[in-house]
Amino acid sequence: MKRFKLDSKERAKLGQREQKRIAGHIAYALLFVWFLFVVLAARYAWIQLVQGEELAARVRHETGGELIMQSPRGAILDRNGRELAVSLMLKSLFIDPNNVEKGKEDEVAAKLAPLIGLTQEAVRRDIEQGGGFVWVKRFLTTDEVAAVRELIRKEGYNCLGFQDEPKRSYPNEDLAANILGFVGTDDVGLDGVEQAYDDLIKGTVAETFVQMDNISELPILGSVSLHRVPKKNQCKTVQLTIDSTVQFMVEEVLEEALVETQPLSVTALVMKPKTGEILAMASRPSYNPNHFEDYPMELWKNRAVSSVYEPGSTFKSIVAAAALEEGMVAPNDWFMDPGFLIVSEKRIENWSGDSFGTVTFTDVMKQSINTCFAIIGLDLGADRLDKYARRFGFGELTGIELPAEEEGILFEADKMRDSDIATMSIGQSIAVTPLQLITAMSAIANDGVLMKPHIVKAIYNEDGTVYEETKPREVRRVIRSETAKTLIGLLEQVVSTGGGQKAKVKGYRIGGKTGTAQKINTDAVGYKEGSYIASFCGFAPTEDPEVTLLVIIDEPLGTYYGGQIAAPVASKIFRQLFRYLNVEPSSDPFEGKTPVTTADVQNVAVHQAVARATVPDVVGLDAAQAQKQMEGAGLRMRAEGRGVAISQDVAPNTVVEQGTEIVVRFAP
Repeated sequence: MKRFKLDSKERAKLGQREQKRIAGHIAYALLFVWFLFVVLAARYAWIQLVQGEELAARVRHETGGELIMQSPRGAILDRNGRELAVSLMLKSLFIDPNNVEKGKEDEVAAKLAPLIGLTQEAVRRDIEQGGGFVWVKRFLTTDEVAAVRELIRKEGYNCLGFQDEPKRSYPNEDLAANILGFVGTDDVGLDGVEQAYDDLIKGTVAETFVQMDNISELPILGSVSLHRVPKKNQCKTVQLTIDSTVQFMVEEVLEEALVETQPLSVTALVMKPKTGEILAMASRPSYNPNHFEDYPMELWKNRAVSSVYEPGSTFKSIVAAAALEEGMVAPNDWFMDPGFLIVSEKRIENWSGDSFGTVTFTDVMKQSINTCFAIIGLDLGADRLDKYARRFGFGELTGIELPAEEEGILFEADKMRDSDIATMSIGQSIAVTPLQLITAMSAIANDGVLMKPHIVKAIYNEDGTVYEETKPREVRRVIRSETAKTLIGLLEQVVSTGGGQKAKVKGYRIGGKTGTAQKINTDAVGYKEGSYIASFCGFAPTEDPEVTLLVIIDEPLGTYYGGQIAAPVASKIFRQLFRYLNVEPSSDPFEGKTPVTTADVQNVAVHQAVARATVPDVVGLDAAQAQKQMEGAGLRMRAEGRGVAISQDVAPNTVVEQGTEIVVRFAP
């Protein structure tokens, strides 16, 4: 066989060709690899960027779920740390209509409905809503949760699920309901303290994904153990100045008053006059905030801060304070009560319809004489009367930490007529809130210093540290200390021997003022016939006031005078307060003493309104007698005819400017 022998050049050429061939294969291989890489990258990008959300949602749906985690709402406590409002974590049931098997809608509804106390039609309507989430029932009981879980396990209904939600609970039922308010199903405060402090006490909501078990019922422990409800510095605890024991005592007495007097409503407040703290704020009828939706909205209203009314004679305490402070009256000054007055054609008469004759200012306070207070008001004038009303806090918000506070209604001083001054002086034609009135009376009890009322004592962080604390705040001094002491003495006599005697508690010195005001007719002009508001506002003990109390009875049936029906209610509350607060009894300096009478008083200086006079009745008198009466009243008389007076051109008891000429006709 013939052999060919390659020389070195040929071998070199052959090697180069082989290398090129191998290099080509490698290049093709690399190109193929790069092609695969590009395809994979494109596919990866398509999955991640285009289909990513859809696929992730599918995975999350099939292997787990979104878990909404919420911390409980902060508690509300009374001044002693007793719970007034707390939150419980309960399970609510939802359904995923998109995950209900076709044709099994009626089956799911039929099997689920009886377990949770709903009708099959109601559950069917939830399924028909469609979508991925519909509430079926909020806040299930323990038995209902167990029954539904068994249904899910047995039937494999992965269209059903639970979610933890905080449920607000008021362990004392209707106690302090109008203060606390209530919370809606979405953990939103809708009234009272719950609404006012919603931002601080509302629980924190967080949403996280967790792996679920094979029937999507329970989260796998490992997937949820690392998740915690985030704590942000908002879930606070609110402590009120309310004493739940005092609140209970007051509400219990109001329940009795509701039965005995059958009014539209009764309201009471208890305040510490030296600090402005509210110990109790109650209204009846009321409601249970655990089931607020079962009651009419009118009962949700906190009448102590959101209702205005004409205060009647309780406002005379403010008029007396102004007159004493201005040096216009003193306890022993004398007044002539004509029984009624005509001021700017408006008739002002006493509650009794009679004249009390010649009386001291002390008696004017004790008997709540309208005519004399009208004269004092006219003496003060519109500017000073308005100034003192506003200094005592009327006509403006107190700023208490509760929603829907009203500011009341006062006249504009420069637009007041004499009749407006007269009616305001007896507590009519103006409107105040119960909170404003008790705050003003507390200023008298607190040596003439007005304190800002408050109902929140402190707010605490989740770790128990103080977030905010309310300190007693002095608003202003409204009257001098000497004036306050004099007025306290007068108010004490009102209760001891005057119109407020039914507010007495044996062994204790109490000061206060009763009130009876006719209600405005909301459907027409003027006042509503036969409709009154009876009230009592006072403080005790007068030697060192510890508490101020206001009782208001709106439209009682039968007897409607404040001294007859509101004062006894106040007495019951005072009696319990003294025992609970360990107030030491004190002797009554007026007990056993005979009240000073004025029947034999003669030739005394009688108080008259500055620059004003009350027209006397001279009909039947001769000219000399009539002239003497007119001059004594500071008026001029022009006589027409001779003999006995038969008429006068200005009616008796009309208040006019001093020096006014009165035409009197005489006939034989």
